[in-house]
Amino acid sequence: MNGIFVLSVKNKSLLSINDLIMNSFGKKLREAREAKGISQSALAKLLNTNHSIIGKYERDEVKPTVDVVRRLADNLDTTVGFLLGESEDMNLLKDPSMLKRLNEINELPSKEKEALLLNVDAFLRDFRTRQAYSA
Repeated sequence: MNGIFVLSVKNKSLLSINDLIMNSFGKKLREAREAKGISQSALAKLLNTNHSIIGKYERDEVKPTVDVVRRLADNLDTTVGFLLGESEDMNLLKDPSMLKRLNEINELPSKEKEALLLNVDAFLRDFRTRQAYSA
């Protein structure tokens, strides 16, 4: 066996990283589609394709191209990162004001960016501490 494998505790088998990614894609796609409240057929119409291909994506039988993943994310009001399993929040970075701020932060010189991120880290740490003590 070549490649990297992960032990699946659920079914006690070895999964390749590709299997792990593809398994999450189909689940994430279905989750986003159902959250949007549309059928496979309706999504297929939006993409100008057949509903059976959407089912194959959701069952991880077929890998979509990058362009198709982008179109799926756009039509489902989510992100490519969510569909690919990089994020658990399907609305992450959909807020335009938050995205604008993050882009501005990313453009800062590294010294200023590091100082800002240290402040954000301290704020988040303090917030979590207050939450823990109030519970």
